[in-house]
Amino acid sequence: MRALTHDIFGDPEQVLTVTERPTPEPGPGQVRLKIVLSPIHNHDLWTIRGTYGFKPELPAASGTEALGIVDALGEGVDSLTVGQRVATGGTFGAWAEYVVANAAGLIPVPESLSDESAAQLVSMPFSTISLLQFLGAEKGDWIVQNAANGAVGRMLAQLGAARGVNVIGLVRRSAGVEELREQGIENVVSTDDDGWRQQIAEITGGAHIAYGIDSVGGSSAGDVLSLLGEGGTLVAFGAMNSPTMEIASGDVIFKQATVKGFWGSKVIQTMDAATRGALFGELIQRVSDGTLTLPVAGVFDAADAADAVRASNTAGRVGKVLLKF
Repeated sequence: MRALTHDIFGDPEQVLTVTERPTPEPGPGQVRLKIVLSPIHNHDLWTIRGTYGFKPELPAASGTEALGIVDALGEGVDSLTVGQRVATGGTFGAWAEYVVANAAGLIPVPESLSDESAAQLVSMPFSTISLLQFLGAEKGDWIVQNAANGAVGRMLAQLGAARGVNVIGLVRRSAGVEELREQGIENVVSTDDDGWRQQIAEITGGAHIAYGIDSVGGSSAGDVLSLLGEGGTLVAFGAMNSPTMEIASGDVIFKQATVKGFWGSKVIQTMDAATRGALFGELIQRVSDGTLTLPVAGVFDAADAADAVRASNTAGRVGKVLLKF
């Protein structure tokens, strides 16, 4: 079977190659999936570079999320059937024609979801809705986030609105405000505008901002913290621009602020089955009724992985880049 692998850590455009690997056989409690589509996530690229929290042994497989069709059942699997569409968000090596996955972790996909939506259902959308759960944000609460025009930023705004949670988005260029408005996302402010802080005060009407999400790092993390009210919580979700958060000690001290980290894969592992099932049910409902949109920027064959990575890294990209096998 074809699989995308790398022999060394480095730039994914340079080190990813299509190789032939044996087709895997499912063991007890596992199934084999024929991969339909698989998205490219930042954490996939960081893993290939060797800079993520998980560092595989070389030569290494790649990819973590996919839509697949159940191709074979391992011993003891009676909850799934051959030919069934399922999504997986935690199966390392998903960038391949076939992959073996634990049956218990797979999400059956209803016919109402397109292949393109189902392929990106788990990692980013589920991390986003899990983040809302992690925060404990309730109807009427205010959240401020940077990277508002990124995939997670767009989804947090949409899911927050559906739950009655107020989300303010920060972007770094004025064009980003209009891009989000075209998608129906309001309460967005560009930090390249000298009066951006006053704009936020006008949007909130002076209301207490309880939560901040930093996906950028650097001084942008400090900007988010500075907007929080007393007792606010700043959550580090990502580090797109810098691995260091530049935050003012005065904001932490005098706001009595809390700073937390959020790593979706760890949070999901400790989540009880009932909560997990309820959140996935909500996600599928939101995608099916159009409340949550999962746009696609392009679909590439695995043989064109370098082009796919370049497309994924394109500034201003809207939607995920998907790989097909």
